[in-house]
Amino acid sequence: MELKDKTILITGASSGIGAAAAHLFAAEGANLVLGARRQGLLDEVQAQIARSAGRAVCLAGDVTEAGYAQALVDCAEHHFGGLDGAFNNVGMVGDLGPIPEMTLGNWQSVLAINLTSAFFAARAQIPALLRGGGGSIVFTGTFVGFSNGGLPGMGAYAASKAGLIGLVQSLASDHAADGIRVNTILPGGTMTDMAGSDPKVHEFIAGLHPVKRMAAPGEIAQAALFLLSDRASFVTGAPLAVDGGMATRLL
Repeated sequence: MELKDKTILITGASSGIGAAAAHLFAAEGANLVLGARRQGLLDEVQAQIARSAGRAVCLAGDVTEAGYAQALVDCAEHHFGGLDGAFNNVGMVGDLGPIPEMTLGNWQSVLAINLTSAFFAARAQIPALLRGGGGSIVFTGTFVGFSNGGLPGMGAYAASKAGLIGLVQSLASDHAADGIRVNTILPGGTMTDMAGSDPKVHEFIAGLHPVKRMAAPGEIAQAALFLLSDRASFVTGAPLAVDGGMATRLL
């Protein structure tokens, strides 16, 4: 029970890595506040957790709206008396293509969801963690844009996630003495909706990894669990690769 009686907030919780994390964290004893845009899928995840005797509430909304981050924190404090950690997992790839052909709208959307939402999250979550005496925040990044991990057509995605690493390291430095740890996980290719449904695409992505397969969402959720748990008590500011060996090819 790594998270017994801790209250953890998860965004992007309606599917993929976020949903896998919700089930895993509930099994590890956490009280959960689940956030995502799709109310129906979010309700389904909450109901599944309840059927397994877990504790979860949900609040649908858009992470690009500043007030939503605060509403999720308010929900945690109202239902469970405080906040102990957050897994800010929401993200998008956006339209792929060279920067000269990219629309401003796509650029702005990708940065809003992947980076500006992280600013909103930290601004709302850190005061709540301070009120509780500390805690842990985890963001989902990617190997793309980290080290030599550039991929064609992913300029907006890479820029937003590289910026996220910089933001996390700054937050970690600012709040380490307050007992707040802030880290990023860097997943490799993972079998989620973001990866699409084309088996040929999956085969190509799998072949990029030394392990020659894609990750299951639950494997990525395990890394987030570690960083949120007390086992990671001396880990902060870290970009943690959970990438099937991609870092060994790119460094």
